[in-house]
Amino acid sequence: MNHREEWARRRRALLREMGRGAIAIQPGAGEKIRNRDVTYRFRQDSDFLYLTGFSEPGAVAVLVPGRPEGEYLLFCNPRDRDRETWTGRRIGPEGAVKHYGADQGFAIGDLDSVLPRLLEGADRIFYTMGQNGAFDRRLIDWVNRLRARVRSGVASPETFVSLEPLIHEMRLFKSRVEIAEMRKAARISVAAHRRVLRKLAPGLHEYEVAAEVLHEFMQAGCEEAYGTIAGGGANACILHYTQNSELLMAGDLLLLDAGCESRGYASDITRTFPVNGVFSPEQRAIYDIVLAAQEEAIAACRHGRHWNEPHDATVRVITQGLVRLGLLKGPVRELIRDRAYEEFYMHRAGHWLGLDVHDVGSYKIDGHWRELEPGMVLTVEPGIYIRPGSRRVGRHFQGIGIRIEDNVLITPKDPDVLTRQLVKSAADIEKAMHVGRP
Repeated sequence: MNHREEWARRRRALLREMGRGAIAIQPGAGEKIRNRDVTYRFRQDSDFLYLTGFSEPGAVAVLVPGRPEGEYLLFCNPRDRDRETWTGRRIGPEGAVKHYGADQGFAIGDLDSVLPRLLEGADRIFYTMGQNGAFDRRLIDWVNRLRARVRSGVASPETFVSLEPLIHEMRLFKSRVEIAEMRKAARISVAAHRRVLRKLAPGLHEYEVAAEVLHEFMQAGCEEAYGTIAGGGANACILHYTQNSELLMAGDLLLLDAGCESRGYASDITRTFPVNGVFSPEQRAIYDIVLAAQEEAIAACRHGRHWNEPHDATVRVITQGLVRLGLLKGPVRELIRDRAYEEFYMHRAGHWLGLDVHDVGSYKIDGHWRELEPGMVLTVEPGIYIRPGSRRVGRHFQGIGIRIEDNVLITPKDPDVLTRQLVKSAADIEKAMHVGRP
């Protein structure tokens, strides 16, 4: 199945969910100003991308089940030779039909004249309010104008339904096409981490590490799925550290959290490497606890187990390990009950992964953790962070931050670790860092 067929399959599934008498409206993302007249690099809205594959800004997709003239309409910027000279080529309405499978393509300027006619006679509007205030106001205005004509026999929609839950439940279950893209993103991200392993040494700056990662991504035609975290020493204890400005010293650890996206699909990998190629005894002790917790959690990523079981496994193993090292004191069961581990392990064990690095999809259904099912992809990323100045912690443990993260596909059988090709044990990391070095 090619990508165009995949987008069409998704739209057909959504049309069936909506039923006759409905209309769905999904705006794409617009450009955002970075400074003055310079824009940020454009990234399409993930829900819009999921349904259309269309990557130009300022577009709107409309789905109308059972419409004789065509159920899928795409509004986009028209071809314009002068504008394209400045900002790049456009597909245009004709290209929306030819290349992206729209039944009808319209210039975005036609939205005010075409969309109200499509709303007339619909009884339900599938649209997610609150994400685009300007579009919300336009849509409400169109509906109010129809309602003002009700005495003339004009039928207007009576019900607004959020489109988001329908699309997000669909996005949670990855198809073969999506899984192939995620495998590609994982492969490229693994290569980026390996590149850092080969070059890592005292005297580098964190930003030089981030540059090596970006080089690998861009060389493969991809970009970052999120800002690279290259935290050396105590910076590894800052969960979302992105300053990446400090010098890496012998004896430091480098926590590298970096992943690319391929056709919008993200990878999300974290490894923790010793800058000088050798873990200290304290670093190794903490590292082995985190690795054992991750392995236990991955083993729990099975069809029929519930979402929180991998997290529960990491909490249990990390708490036991911290008690063994004397960093926590007391019965393990009571420490877990009181969440004493949160001083050193303060985040969840993972999240959904897909078109967004923290991907969509509910974690609970009717108040209960949902069961894991084939096609779901999640991260597994336990960590231990011992911040400088931590009370009752020996000096040699302070400033150690370690996280290990992989991407896991739920299958009918064993969990499929998409990022398994990247070394992970402390011994294998040390070996890899010394291959080919004096």
